Amino acid sequence: MFSHGGFVQLLVKRIYQRASPDQWGYTLSYFTMGNNCSNHLGIPPAKGPNPVGCTDFMMDHTARGSFFRLYYPCQETEKAEKPDWVPCKEYFNGLADFMKINRTLSERIFNYLFGSFKAPAYLDAPFKSNGKCPVVIFSHGLGAFRTLYSAICAELASQGFIVASVEHRDQSASATFYFREETASETAKDNVPKASARDSLVKEWMYYRALQHGESEFPLRNKQLKQRADECILALEKLTEINSGIEVHNVLQTQFDWTTLENSMDLCRIAAIGHSFGGATVIETLCKDVKFKCGVALDAWMFPLDEEIFPRVRQPLFFINSEKFQWAGNISRMKKLDSAVIHRKMITIRGTVHQSFPDFTFLTGNWIGKLMKLKGEIDPEIAIDLSNKATLAFLQRHLGLKKNFNQWDPLIDGADENLIQGTNITLLQSSI
Repeated sequence: MFSHGGFVQLLVKRIYQRASPDQWGYTLSYFTMGNNCSNHLGIPPAKGPNPVGCTDFMMDHTARGSFFRLYYPCQETEKAEKPDWVPCKEYFNGLADFMKINRTLSERIFNYLFGSFKAPAYLDAPFKSNGKCPVVIFSHGLGAFRTLYSAICAELASQGFIVASVEHRDQSASATFYFREETASETAKDNVPKASARDSLVKEWMYYRALQHGESEFPLRNKQLKQRADECILALEKLTEINSGIEVHNVLQTQFDWTTLENSMDLCRIAAIGHSFGGATVIETLCKDVKFKCGVALDAWMFPLDEEIFPRVRQPLFFINSEKFQWAGNISRMKKLDSAVIHRKMITIRGTVHQSFPDFTFLTGNWIGKLMKLKGEIDPEIAIDLSNKATLAFLQRHLGLKKNFNQWDPLIDGADENLIQGTNITLLQSSI
């Protein structure tokens, strides 16, 4: 997800070294906002007709289980609160590891910069929908985790989708967790009666696995890719069970009533969406499971994919790219998925960077955001709005939805001043 750890490490060190404790607020505000502290930072609210709820689901407490954040249309309620955008400090530690920053140095700074932000959804709010909801499985990028794409996932939920944002356990997430059984010695040490099986579980954290010195990258990334696709398929299987009314055991013991989702999903209308490594995961998932009717790949990183699978991807596919991230080799691999009979589209959003899709782009001021390449030249809310509307139009077309998303059909063909039809990258004919 991030590619500028060295710069960020230097920046964090300078902030830490130059500011005395009573200067932290001013110094960090300056770096975050750029020197205009009147800027409003925050993840934009969803624009659809439905309020949005979210909850976390983990079934099978081991690393082989399914773990995702679910976004869904919800009832309006005064009691529900919005959860922290980054759930706990271990995720800040994971981001520090991923960007090769000292944990002690970065935790206080990351918490100051991002710890107060809330997700644009109500935690465990009651589910409500006027009809069956189409389903989206979302796959995050390298070094990300399940909560970092809430602007995209919440918008889809506000438009009537049920969205499962998977947290991958292939060691490509900056951090994730699972549970293990308590050992006999740990049980004896506690010397406390266990009220339930959940009480005998111990949380284990799994952090990003960096490429080792001299290690070939493709075998690692391709192996991770296959696991990621399997995790997307497993998330869909769990949603199918929930929809069927099968009783599920959520290890996380949230307040959400899962029985309200019985018969709530339209399982004939399922799509996969992902960013970067998640974009490649979309393609692998479509190849593995035809229950996914179409896919949207946001600034896809094509490197982990084995090109042998390309002819086996039979579903419609939509590439939405940033202007600054792509290069000829990556685009040429996308072009190998072109088809005369299957709908394949590509657009590029002008003025965007690779980080124009995750939520970080909304949470830093203009100056520092551009310096850290979290922002492009375009207003980030305009960019994500274009991406979301084009996605909705594509989903309506290929899931057969009876919505009004077709009003944005021209965006699929790049018909907007901020869009490029196809790519801004010049390709040699021999590379296609």
